[in-house]
Amino acid sequence: MSGFEGSYMGAQDKISPLAIMECKICWTPYDPAEGDDSRQIDAGTPFLALPDDWSCPNCAAPKEQFLVQADPGSDWACENAWMVERTHLLEKDFTEIWHSRMRDLPMVNKLLRIQAVGFRLHEGRPLGVLISPWFMNLVMLPAPHEDWSGLITGSKEVVDFPSGRYEFIRNTREMVGGYKACSLFSPMEQFTSQARAAEVARAVMVALFQREHRAGTDRAADIRAAREAELAQSEPQDSGEDSVPALHGMPSRRQVLTAGIAETGGDP
Repeated sequence: MSGFEGSYMGAQDKISPLAIMECKICWTPYDPAEGDDSRQIDAGTPFLALPDDWSCPNCAAPKEQFLVQADPGSDWACENAWMVERTHLLEKDFTEIWHSRMRDLPMVNKLLRIQAVGFRLHEGRPLGVLISPWFMNLVMLPAPHEDWSGLITGSKEVVDFPSGRYEFIRNTREMVGGYKACSLFSPMEQFTSQARAAEVARAVMVALFQREHRAGTDRAADIRAAREAELAQSEPQDSGEDSVPALHGMPSRRQVLTAGIAETGGDP
């Protein structure tokens, strides 16, 4: 970064799409609401979406030399920067696992790498998909005011989304701290490229918030009935039990989110 307060210098996570920028050489502003007629840039184009070769229309200074004049979306920018930092730690933590413990195991798909995909804030918490060579998980991280360092590893909870209720397993890691994960795919042999895995991850994040999928995922009654029948068959006939234990668990795999997604369509 330069010595100027508010310098851009290519730090895309520091400004919002609403940011009004100005050249620090000649002080010519770029306002997204107006665009840039000299380069046929339409009104409504954020500074971050300008072509890489765009420069100041007055003095030809490159984009990196622009300062933030005003940013009506600054709260969004701070929030986004915080989430980028958290997901970076998540990737870094699992990359360390990959290099230290997993890369030589036969179950891994060496066409894949660690990647956080589609992260967004859900009720103040970062939520997205983590891809690795050995799994794809839906991952939830704590909100800034939450401390998940005391989570009991392996314990479970059910989280409600528009598309249904999903079982998350709690865990902690040295770098990322506490987090919660819902299994989507494991192992990952059906994925022939990182691009294909990322495409599926993005599709999952869309389907997760589509309410029309709820009937397909909310199968508590069916799961309970099947489990009760299984328990009834395993109990001795003369046990004297009048009822079977209630089932509190939920399906571990959300079929409506993943069924057929990985298998359909060609690789990009």
